Parts: sequence; structure tokens; C-alpha cells
Amino acid sequence: MTTSQQPNSPVADHSHLTVTQVEREAREAKIKQLLRDDDELLGKAYDGRLVRRLGTYMVPYKASLIIAVILMTVSSLLGVAGPAIIGFAIDDGIRAGSMEILRFWTLVFLFTTVGEWLTNRARVRIMAFVGTKIVADVRSELFRHLHRLTLNFYSNYSVGRLMSRLIGDVGVLLDFVTWSITGLFRSVFNLVGIVIIMLFLNWQLALVAFSVMPLMIILTNYWRDRVRQAYRATRQRLALINGFLNESITGIRVTKSFTREERNFQHFDDLNMSFFDANLQATRLAAIFFPGVDFIGSLATALVIGVGGWLVLDDALTAGTLVAFVLYVERFFDPIRELAQRYNTFQATMAASERLFELLDLQPDLVDLPDAQPLPQIRGEVEFRNVSFAYNRDGRTILNGINLHAMPGERIALVGETGAGKSTIIRLLSRFYDVTGGMLTIDGHDVREVTSDSLRQQLGIVLQDTFLFTGSVADNIRYGRLDATDEEVLNASRAVGAHEFIIRMPDGYDSEVGENGSNLSVGQRQLVSFARALLADPRILILDEATSSVDTATERIIQRALDTLMEGRTSFVIAHRLSTIVNADQIVVLDHGNIVEHGTHQELLAKRGRYFNLYTMQWATQQNRASYSLN
Repeated sequence: MTTSQQPNSPVADHSHLTVTQVEREAREAKIKQLLRDDDELLGKAYDGRLVRRLGTYMVPYKASLIIAVILMTVSSLLGVAGPAIIGFAIDDGIRAGSMEILRFWTLVFLFTTVGEWLTNRARVRIMAFVGTKIVADVRSELFRHLHRLTLNFYSNYSVGRLMSRLIGDVGVLLDFVTWSITGLFRSVFNLVGIVIIMLFLNWQLALVAFSVMPLMIILTNYWRDRVRQAYRATRQRLALINGFLNESITGIRVTKSFTREERNFQHFDDLNMSFFDANLQATRLAAIFFPGVDFIGSLATALVIGVGGWLVLDDALTAGTLVAFVLYVERFFDPIRELAQRYNTFQATMAASERLFELLDLQPDLVDLPDAQPLPQIRGEVEFRNVSFAYNRDGRTILNGINLHAMPGERIALVGETGAGKSTIIRLLSRFYDVTGGMLTIDGHDVREVTSDSLRQQLGIVLQDTFLFTGSVADNIRYGRLDATDEEVLNASRAVGAHEFIIRMPDGYDSEVGENGSNLSVGQRQLVSFARALLADPRILILDEATSSVDTATERIIQRALDTLMEGRTSFVIAHRLSTIVNADQIVVLDHGNIVEHGTHQELLAKRGRYFNLYTMQWATQQNRASYSLN
């Protein structure tokens, strides 16, 4: 359908819609598809179970909270007394012609105003401190808990969702604790206090003011039923925008390599306009509710002035009481507005709390036994006894009856196609997972019966995907051994051939590596990770395709360093380049979770089996590449 077509044109399927409406429907269909797996909970406005659990974090600051409530009570009393004091000043001072009484009530009003300001200021400072401290406690507990969870959890939980918990949901708690808790009590206290004083001053005029409450109830119910969905949609779409921004920035090199900028622009525009539409709906609701509250308040004021003025003229009411009533009517609707604004905060807090506590209640699927003992200093003898393993108890078996025995100081090479089970073996050895059948022992100790920390402290691991943390080169090398001296850092770097490129950097070992080592090349990051593993001085060394990301020249440097590094240590090496493992004491060939061949390089070549085929095929490929480069 083009812009020139009439709305009733039969050409298009959506002939009754404008172009903008069609585009909006298409955009919303895309967003709904993205939101199908979204975990945003609608949340209740109040959930006693969650509130009680949140209360446990407030217990350490109970004294401060009590002081804040007392200050809130005092400030509310002083604030509620203001209009009555003005009424007394008019009746007892101005009408009576007494300057002394007028001066007295003026001073009282000033005293209450200053007192209200001081108590409010102190309350806000206390609650800001308490709220920030509680949020810091929750965030620290969540961070520690995430580090206790196993790799199986991270394999099934996206980083974006975790960041949303640590930043977004915890931030909602900050707003709730800092402003909403005492704000709720303050609004209710003020509302009740104003009602009581109005009834005390003149109950007939109070009923006149309250006559508009049915309109207020209708408007509030209309707004409440719709604003939950509107604000939920806004939060969901904002979460999608944040996730896409994070992904786009992280993968900017891939985006530029495949010239996907325009497609990404279009997708972001879809997300952005969807957020705009959702936010516009929420804004429209706010534009109905809050002006509506103001109108109802003005209507109540008009009724009070009309009826009250008639009573004043009839000498049934004093002018001071009427002025106080008008001021109370204006203040009466302030807590109603605040409670309405807090409603969405309460709802968001309940949803955020439920998600946070759901995460905190997750138990790691791999924990040390209650009677687990620290693993003593090991020699490095490793034995797999009929080991089988499946990542999911009801899932496909990854390893089937693996039997492998490595003596201290031996080099074990694991060979096989992708998915053969090589990485699974070293994950079991590192006890990132527990075997589901058989037994894995180190120096005769079942790894399930020792503490994980004492085991991993004696392992050195270099993974295929090298990860460096933001900081200096020296900081990253020291990561596994913080007490290492500068000389030990230098020696480790020299041993793996990293020292030469490090000293050429602008600040040497103090040079920043950038986020995930972005200031270093792939090979340089690998060399730093080698130095990190060497400095930890492990008894068992695990190399997961550690040379797969480096060029041939760097590989030679690393290979020489590895010979020194693996000397006297039990080493498990996964390598796609079979030329790097020809000197291994044992080469284990895996296929679909089974050991199909086992022996030294020469023994396996002599068998002319699976390893022979892999090695000769790779050798021929390398020869062809060398011939091509020469030509």
C-alpha cells in the first residue's frame, strides 16, 4: 500500500490501515517474538512474603530506621499542623485585632516550618545511607553467590540476564528502600492526619470535601489497571534495547566485517520505536490520571469555598477555619498523588525482588562433601577408572567407560574431532563437573572427596579462548598468585617468551591490556596466559588447544617454552595441530566419547589407524599451504 492509495483500496491486505499503523503492527510482531522468552514478571503491588524477606536485610540497620520513622512522624505532625496554625492566626489574631497573638502564631508557624525542614533533611540523609548500604549488601551477596554457582549454570543463563539482576533489579531496590518505605508511611500518616483534623474542625465541611472521593476512586482504579501493563511493557522494551546495545558494541568488529550496519540500524530503530510506543502509552495514562487528580482537587476546593463561604456569611464558620480547610483540601490530594506514583515502584520492587531471590535460592549442582578434606601436595598421578559422563542426567552420554592412567610428569595428548570428548575430560579433571559414573583420582584421592579449592590451586589451566582482565600486564600474570614478586613475574614471562613484546609496550609490565586484552594481539594474549599459568607453579598442567590461535612463528616460541613448562609436571594437552604433540608420552585418540587408540606417536603411526589418518591428512594440508605460500 502506498501513500497515494485510499484507505478503502482493495490492493493491500491491510487496506483499512495507514502505512504507519502497518509498520507499527509489524514492529510489534517482531518485539513480541523477542519477548516470548522474556523473564520480566508483572509483579504484585504488594507481596508479604517478599517484603518479609527484604526486611531481613534491614535488620542490621533497625536503629537507623527507627530514628528515620520518628523523624518522619515529627515532620508529618509539623506539616499537618501548618494550616490549622494559619487559621488560628486569622481568627485569634487578625479578626481579634491582637498583634501579640498574631505575632505568637506567626512564630509558631515559622518554628513548625523550620522543624519540618530539619527533620525531613535528617530523615532523607538517614534513608539514603540505609538504602545504599542495603543495596550494597544485596549486590555483594548476589556477586558472591554467582561465583559459587557452577559452569553448568552459566551454560544455561545468559550474561545479559545476570547483568540485569546485578544492576537493574538491585537499582529498583535502592529506590524502594531509600524513598518508598518512609514515603509510604509519610503519605498515609499525612492523609489520616488531614482527615482527622478536617473532621475535628468542621465535620459538615469535611463531608463536602470528601464528596468527590467516588470520582477519585473511579479514576484511580482506571489508572491502576492499565498502568501495570504499560510500565511493564516499557521496562521490557528498555531491557531489549540495553541487551542489543551491549551485543552490538561487543560484536562491532563482526558487524563491520559483514557490513551489517544498516540492518543493525533498522533493528535498533524497531526496538527504539517499540519503546517509544510503550512509553507513549504510559505517558498518556499519566496525562489522564495526574491532571484528573488536580481537577478533582480543584473541584473539592470549589465546593469547600462555596459551602464554607455561605457558612461564614451565616456566622456558622469562622474565616480562619475556612482558610485552613482550603489549605487542607489542597494538601489532601498530595499524598494520594504520591501513593499513586509509588504504586508502580512497589510493583517493580516485588518483581525485582522475586527475580533476585529466585537467583539467590539457586543451589550449585556441584558442592564439596561435608567431610571433604583439603588435597595435600600432589605428585601428579591421574587415573580415570571407567569414567562416564553426561552434562544432563537424562541427556546424551559424552564419555563412555574412559580408562586412562597418567604417571607424574607424563605428557598426555588428547586428540579427536570436535565433540569427541576432549574438553570434557579436562573439565572433569578440573572438577568443573563431577563424573556421573566411575572414578577420577589424583594421587589416589577421589576428586569428589577433596575440596575444589585445594584441587584447583594445584592445577594450571590455559584455555583456547584466552581471557584477560582489565588492568596491567603484570596484574594479569599475577592473577593466580597475588603474592608473586616482580622478579618472579619477569622470570615467568621470559620462560614463555612474553618478556620481549611486553618490554616494548609503552609502559612495559604496567601497560594496560584493555577490556579482555583488547590492546594485545591474539598471540600476545596467549603468551600472557601462559605466563599466568607458569607463575602459579601447578603440579598438573592443562592446555586446551593453547596454540590454536597463534601463528607458526609464535607457536615455535610457545612450544619451546612449553617444553620447559611441562618438565616435571603432569600435562594434559588438547591440540588440533598434531605436530605439537609428537613428543607426548601418551596420545589418546577419542571418538564420540570413547578411547579408540592409545599410545605414543610412533606406535600410533605404526598402527595406521585413526591417528595415522588424522596426522597424514594434516601433514599433507600443511605441505600444500607451504607450497602455495612459496609460489
